[in-house]
Amino acid sequence: MLPRVTTSLPVRPARTPEEVRAFYDAHRTVRRYVTREDGSPLPLPPEHLEAILHAAQRAPTDATAQLYSLIRLTHPEVRARAAELTNNAHIATASEALTVCLDVRRTGQILGATGNHVGHWPAVAVHFGIGDAVMAGQNLLTAAEMLGYQGCWIGGVLNGLGGLLDLLELPQGVLPFAALTIGTPAEQPPLRPRVPRPLVVHEDRYRDGTPEELREAVELMNPIAARRDHPGDWARLLRAYWAPGGSMEGREPHLVAALKRQGLWAGEE
Repeated sequence: MLPRVTTSLPVRPARTPEEVRAFYDAHRTVRRYVTREDGSPLPLPPEHLEAILHAAQRAPTDATAQLYSLIRLTHPEVRARAAELTNNAHIATASEALTVCLDVRRTGQILGATGNHVGHWPAVAVHFGIGDAVMAGQNLLTAAEMLGYQGCWIGGVLNGLGGLLDLLELPQGVLPFAALTIGTPAEQPPLRPRVPRPLVVHEDRYRDGTPEELREAVELMNPIAARRDHPGDWARLLRAYWAPGGSMEGREPHLVAALKRQGLWAGEE
C-alpha cells in the first residue's frame, strides 16, 4: 500500500457572511484620486504595488496559459495621450493606471522557443484571452480595495483603440480589453443599485424576465442614471449605449478593425 500523501495548505481565516457583504458593498467606482500638490499621481508604496500585482498574477487561467498582459502607464506623456484617446481624464491622475490586455502572442513565442508551432484559433484566443484578462484585472482591483484604495474599470479604450495600439506598440496577438485605474479616493460616490437577482441568477435553465419584472428592474436601476438635478432614467442611458445609433454601434467597426489588425478576427472578410 502506498503511503498517504498529505499537503499542508495555508489556513485562511474565515469571514462571516456579513463581513463579505460589507466588503463588496464598500466597492465604489472612483474617478477622482488624491494627488500630489501639483496634481501629479501619488505613487503607491512599493509594497502595496507589489501586493496588487502579485494578486493579479494569482488569478485563475485556462489551460495554464495566462493569456493576458498588464501595461503599466508610467510616463506622463503616455498617460496624457491614453487619457485623451479613452476620454477618461483620471488616467493621468490615478496612482496606478494600467491597460489590461488579452495576450496570446506570448504563448506562441513560448511554443516557438521550445521547437513547437502555434495553431490557428483566433476565436478561442478572444474567448480565453478576455477571460484571463478580466480575472487578472479584477484580482488586482480587489487586492487594491483590501489595501484601502478604490479604482475604475475603463471601457473607453474602444474610443481610441487604433491609437492605443500605436501608443503602446502592441504587436499582433495583443489587444486591450480595458484600462484600470487605482488610487486613494478623493470622492465618495453613492452605492449603485444592481438588477434584481432573479433576472441574473438562473437555475438549471435560462429564464426570460416577465415584462413586469423588467419594468421593476428599470425602476430599481433608475438612480444609476441620475445627473445633477435630473431624475434617473436607466432606459435612456441604455438607449444611449445600446440602441440603434448608440455609442456601441459607433465602437463596433473600430473593434473589428483592431481584431483584424491584431490577427484575432475569426469572421468572414
